[in-house]
Amino acid sequence: MLIKTPAPHDPLPSEITPQSIYLDRRSALAALGLAAASPLALAQSVPGGGKLPKLPGARSAVAGAMVLDKPTSYADASSYNNFYEFGTDKSDPAEHAHTLKTRPWTVSVEGECAKPGRYDIDALLKLAPMEERIYRLRCVEGWSMVIPWVGYSLGTLLKLAEPTAKAKYVEFTTLADRAQMPGVRSGVLDWPYVEGLRIDEAMHPLTLLAFGMYGEVLPNQNGAPLRLVVPWKYGFKSAKSLVKIRFVEKQPTSSWTKAAQQEYGFYSNVNPNVPHPRWSQATERRIGEDGLFSRKRPTLMFNGYEAQVGQLYAGMDLKKNY
Repeated sequence: MLIKTPAPHDPLPSEITPQSIYLDRRSALAALGLAAASPLALAQSVPGGGKLPKLPGARSAVAGAMVLDKPTSYADASSYNNFYEFGTDKSDPAEHAHTLKTRPWTVSVEGECAKPGRYDIDALLKLAPMEERIYRLRCVEGWSMVIPWVGYSLGTLLKLAEPTAKAKYVEFTTLADRAQMPGVRSGVLDWPYVEGLRIDEAMHPLTLLAFGMYGEVLPNQNGAPLRLVVPWKYGFKSAKSLVKIRFVEKQPTSSWTKAAQQEYGFYSNVNPNVPHPRWSQATERRIGEDGLFSRKRPTLMFNGYEAQVGQLYAGMDLKKNY
């Protein structure tokens, strides 16, 4: 079998804008009303798809939760996704995720805690007031988006479980159902998808338990009915379609770390000074900004959240703990 080796100047597959997104660019820009509008005004003008139930949230007061970047269009954010349970191409989740059934749905909270429990999704929706948070999302492949999420701090739920002194980390497990998720039938990862955070990272106010985006409930392809959003880390750390949260004493092994440890470290903080083994992380391409014809923007340390989270890693070697 012949394997094509890309030339050094060839773009990565992740850097090629899909035809559907490029063709939709003009309508997306028009919908955003770009002319002289402020970033926060733009955030309010970016509608959801209009086909899902509304899920409004009050503007968050958490420090750093409302970035001033222009939001990505809903069309782009809901059609260009990494969700390998539905396929490895960026368009696969939007094409295949209609098979996901998000009711009934429960999430178990267990492990090193005094009050484990199992929560129905509707109970979780009522657990705390919903907030809108506009976060940057940076993918390890070199692209980024800005998305208005709806949810509340993950720590709100974690504190109810009363983690013990042994709880040093939090492990997250997502749904892996071969009947609903065609990608799970492949061997691309060792299913189910598992991610993990240090407990202080999980408890940080910016770590979001998200139930919606753009004022509506999450589309299936974006991780319905609930997912993590950890804005200072690469996107694969923000596990989708959660079914289990477990407090553990030892550092859990994340799925991508298990698959390729040299490429995906446990921390995976956005860091322009630590390249991926196969490409630089110093710059990024913002989805919706003319694809290969736009100037790449410099990647920000901790994705621009250094003032809020930098103290979590004081004294750590961030190249060793990548």
